[in-house]
Amino acid sequence: MSVERSELANGLTVVSHAMPEVETVSLGIWIGAGSRSEAHAEHGVAHFLEHMAFKGTARRSARDIVEEIEAVGGDLNAATSLDSTAYYARVMRGDMSLALDILSDIILEPRFDMAELRRERDVILQEIAASLDSPEDIAYDFISEAAFPNQAVGRPILGTVQSVAGFSRDHLGSYLSAHYHAPNMVLAAAGAVDHEALVTEAERRLAGLDRNASPKPETAVYRGGVKRSDKPFEQTHLMLAFEAPPYRHDDYFTAQILAGTLGGGMSSRLFQEVRERRGLCYSVYAFSSGLADSGMFVVHAAGSPEKADDLFGVIRGELARAADDGFDDAEIARVKAQIKMGLLAGLESSGARAEQIARQILVHGRVLTTDEIIEEVERVETADIQSMVARLLGSPVSLATVGPILNVAKFESVAEKFRLPASRAA
Repeated sequence: MSVERSELANGLTVVSHAMPEVETVSLGIWIGAGSRSEAHAEHGVAHFLEHMAFKGTARRSARDIVEEIEAVGGDLNAATSLDSTAYYARVMRGDMSLALDILSDIILEPRFDMAELRRERDVILQEIAASLDSPEDIAYDFISEAAFPNQAVGRPILGTVQSVAGFSRDHLGSYLSAHYHAPNMVLAAAGAVDHEALVTEAERRLAGLDRNASPKPETAVYRGGVKRSDKPFEQTHLMLAFEAPPYRHDDYFTAQILAGTLGGGMSSRLFQEVRERRGLCYSVYAFSSGLADSGMFVVHAAGSPEKADDLFGVIRGELARAADDGFDDAEIARVKAQIKMGLLAGLESSGARAEQIARQILVHGRVLTTDEIIEEVERVETADIQSMVARLLGSPVSLATVGPILNVAKFESVAEKFRLPASRAA
């Protein structure tokens, strides 16, 4: 592995991983601020800004941006998450300078043209409408709000129809000025990249970034709660959540392995019991997401409304069984192998690798070696997983349901038992 790192005078981190076997380079600028950095009146502005960055700069129109990158066979994209925003490109090795010129241009000199702003507002409103047609998207927004009520981390990244409708150029410019600072940003590249050339280009194009520290977002506090909608869908979606370790916590990988064991694939306990043995649903899975200061362990399942209470009861039963009886070594070894496979597969993609090293610097302040991560995975023992289940079940419960529930009384009876650790509930 060939990872090189430099820091510009303004505090911008430049990191690269040369992959001699490829002919393309993936590069991007990652900002350590996303939707959780928004004030209440700014709900959705981080995502809106990401959209508007491609809609013209002082030197380029929106059409110029896409034509220039596509003229060399490349592509551009961007993404907004709770704690970061990314603008990235993939081009042939000889076109890295052009790609970085465009990326730096859209971050440093966005035009925020009013006609483009109105058009893009309509696009985002359609995106919000599409999410409201997706029961899984609604359920995820609900579980986040239930887990982190009245907090930025509990709000939908897209914003709402009301908040997006109210944004002006000033909102976009204010958020950019407050958070797009060099010490809070990483320029990362992987593939056919020369580090010294990358640093030279960065000094040429990104030296004008603000060198002051960005404000830190409010602390996330997991609380737990319930949020439901009986909006008519063909299936009823259930999401159950507990507080999980933040990504810097010693138990972060323990939670990841537990998620894989319970609902990480076709051999997982929930898939085998809920779908294969009982046929209660088509989709069931679990995941653990981490933040800098908290996290959320989620189980999601979707089934017919008349089976919602049975589905919920079986999920509760599997969690109780895991807390009482634990797991066998073969289950844990299988999930560890899946995690390692995913990690190593990511090293084969320049885009995935650029994102990985950028996020590691934003999260940990450094690039982690593959051996280091594998060691963290391997050190988790079977007993640690059982202990993690007990701790999760002892935390406040969050519950989200989207769609009708036919036997409400029975469903409520099952839900009530989550108020006690599942292994002790009657």
